Amino acid sequence: MLGNKASRQKSCHHCKGRSAAAPPDTSTVHYEKFWLYRHCSSVQQRDRHAQKAGQLFSGLLAMNVVFLGSAFISSMIFNNTAITLVEVWILLSILKVLCLCWIIYFLLGTSRQPHAVLHRDSHAGPIWIRGSVLLFGCFSILLNVFHIGYSTILIQCKSKAEIVFPSIEILFICIQAYFLWHHAKDCIQVQHNLTRCGLMVTIATNLLLWLLAVTNDTLHMEIEFQLREVERRFEGNETTSCTCPNTTICKFFQKGYILLYPFNTEYCLICCSVLYVMWKNVGRRISHHHVPHTKPKFKFQGVVFGPLLGATALIIGICVFMMYQIEATSSAASHQVFIMYYCYYVVLLPLMSVGAVIGTIIHALEKKELDTVKNPTRSLDVVLLMGAALGQIGMSYFSIVALVASNSMDLLNGLILSYSVLLIFQNITQNVFIIDGLHRQHFVATTEARHIGHAERHAAASELSSEEETTTNSKQEHTQMSHGKEEELKEEQNHEVYDQRRVSMLELGQEIRKASLSYMHSYSNLSWKRRALREISFFLVLCNIILWVMPTFGAHPAFENGLEKSFYGYSTWFVIVNFGLPLGVFYRMHSVGGLLEVYITA
Repeated sequence: MLGNKASRQKSCHHCKGRSAAAPPDTSTVHYEKFWLYRHCSSVQQRDRHAQKAGQLFSGLLAMNVVFLGSAFISSMIFNNTAITLVEVWILLSILKVLCLCWIIYFLLGTSRQPHAVLHRDSHAGPIWIRGSVLLFGCFSILLNVFHIGYSTILIQCKSKAEIVFPSIEILFICIQAYFLWHHAKDCIQVQHNLTRCGLMVTIATNLLLWLLAVTNDTLHMEIEFQLREVERRFEGNETTSCTCPNTTICKFFQKGYILLYPFNTEYCLICCSVLYVMWKNVGRRISHHHVPHTKPKFKFQGVVFGPLLGATALIIGICVFMMYQIEATSSAASHQVFIMYYCYYVVLLPLMSVGAVIGTIIHALEKKELDTVKNPTRSLDVVLLMGAALGQIGMSYFSIVALVASNSMDLLNGLILSYSVLLIFQNITQNVFIIDGLHRQHFVATTEARHIGHAERHAAASELSSEEETTTNSKQEHTQMSHGKEEELKEEQNHEVYDQRRVSMLELGQEIRKASLSYMHSYSNLSWKRRALREISFFLVLCNIILWVMPTFGAHPAFENGLEKSFYGYSTWFVIVNFGLPLGVFYRMHSVGGLLEVYITA
C-alpha cells in the first residue's frame, strides 16, 4: 500500500515535471482526457478529503472531552457534595496522563520518522509566544510548588490528593513546555490522524484546566479563613479548625500562591493557541514562494515620542497601582482610591483610542497590498483578539446596565460609566488597527534604506574628517613643542594623565554624538507614515503592558467597588468577573504581540 502511494506521488511529480518542462498549448489540448492528469487530481482530492475528515473527527473528540469536563466542573460548583474537587482532579489527571503519553510518543517516535517534518511554518510559534510559554510555565510550576508546600504543612487535616495532583501538574507543564518550544513550527507529514487527536485532547485538557482555575476559588477562600483563624488564635480565642503551626511559612506560601495564581490561567490559554496552530499545520505543505526570504527583525528605530508617552503612562500607572494595592490590602479600599484608579483609565483610554484611529487612517492612506497568503497563525491571532476582547466588552455592558438602572450618578459612578464606554471603544479601535496591520504586506526597504545608509555614511565621514583635523592639529602642536624649552616638556609630562582622561572623555562624547546623529538621520529619512505607525504602535505596546500588569497582580475594582455586586448579586457577579477578567488579561498580553508585529512590519 505504501508502495502504491509512493508510485502515485512519483507519477504526480512526473506529471508536474512534464508540464513544467514542455508546456503544451492549453487552447488545443484538453487535459481532462489524459489518465495521468485525472490520476493526479484524484489523489489530491482524496488527500483533501482525508484532511477534512481527520480535522472533523479530532474536533468532535475534543468537543466531547470539553463538554464532559465542563459538566464535572459545573456540577462541582452547583453541588459540591455530589461532585467534589478531588473527583474533578482525578478526571483532569487522567487526561493529563493521556496527553503526556501522546507527547512522549510524539517526541520519541513520530517526530523522528523519516520525512516527518518536511516543512516548518515561519509564522507559527514566534519567539515572544514561546518565551511566554516558558515564562508562564515557570510561574505555574512555582504556583504548584507553593500549593504542595501549603498542603504539606497542613497534612494532618488534608488529603494526600492535595500533594499528588499538583505534582502531576508540574510534570505535565514541564513536558508540554518542552514540546511546544521545540515543535511549535512543525508541519507533521506522518500519522496525521493520531497527531490531530493528540493535539486536540491536549487543547481540551488545557481548556478544562483554565475553566477550573477561573471558576474554582475554594483555596483563596480557605486562605482567607486561615488568616482570620490565626488572628483569633493570637487574640486568645480557641479554635478547632485546621490552622498552620508556623504562621511565617504559611503566610509565605499563601502570598506566593495568590500572587502567582493569574499566571496559570495565562499559561493555559497560550498553550491552547500554540497547539491550535500546530493542529492546523498537520499535513500542510508550504510552497517555496510562500516562505519569506528575509524576516523583519525588531529594531529600535524610527520612534521618539511613542516611547516617551508610553513610559510616562507606564510610570504613572505603576504609581496608581501601588497606591491602590497599599490602600486595598491595609483596610477596606476608600472612595478616593477608586476615583484615582478610574481617573487614570478615563485619561489613558481616549489617548489609546485616538492613536488607534489615526493608525487605521494611515493604513488606509498607505495603499499597501493585502497579504492574502493562507496563514493559520494570523487567522488565529484575529480570532483570539476578537474573542478575548469580549471579556472586557461584556463586563463593560453589564456595568453600564447596572449604573443606568440604579439611577445613582455620583462622581464615582460617573467615572465607572465613562470607563465602561471608553473601554468598549478602545477595544474596538485597537482591534481594527492591529488586524488591519497584520493583513498588510511587509515593507520592503528600498529608497529609504539607501537614504538612511547615505546619511549614516555622511555622518561617519564627517566624524572621520573631524578626527583627522584633531590629529593634524595635535601633530603641529607636538612639533612646535619639540623646539620649545625643556621646562615646557616637563610640564607637559606632568599633565599626561589629565590629557589621557580628557581624550577618553572626548572619544566617549564623539561616540555618543555619532550614534545620536545616525539615529536622527535614520529617523528623519523615514516617511512620515512609517514614523507615525511606529510611534503609535510603540505607545500602544507600553500602554497595554501597564493595563496587563494592573489586573494581573491584583487590582480588581470591578468586584470591590460594590455597585455591580449589589445589583446582580454576589454569585452572578462573581461568575461574570471570573470569566471577564482572565479574558481581559489575555487580551492585553495578546495585543502586545500583535502591536509588535505591526511595529516590525511598518
